[in-house]
Amino acid sequence: MAVEPIERTQWAHPEAQPDQWKGQIELGAFGADISVIFHSSDKPGGGPRLHVHPYPEIFIVTRGRAMFTLGDDVLEAEAGQIIVVPANVPHKFANLGPGLHEGIHIHQSKRFETTWLE
Repeated sequence: MAVEPIERTQWAHPEAQPDQWKGQIELGAFGADISVIFHSSDKPGGGPRLHVHPYPEIFIVTRGRAMFTLGDDVLEAEAGQIIVVPANVPHKFANLGPGLHEGIHIHQSKRFETTWLE
């Protein structure tokens, strides 16, 4: 069985800089039961609005700091920390600055399924 790497052109956002991890990919087409978002924001306050998924989501903070809202809880996370959000828990996050916040978000699903709440 030959395994080929998934090229950056298959997941990177068209506006992402060459050294920036920004984009997403559904890995069901490659035989995996997960999907991944590579988040990057250099603007304080940048991040998605409140939403929910019918599966768990794992946030790996790789750079900077972010404020996470998870249901009724609010917590600050920084590079090196991992946050696991259970299925059906409303959540969002925002870059706390200063500077860049990057993270890898693993969705336990072959496809993204998001319900936006705000």
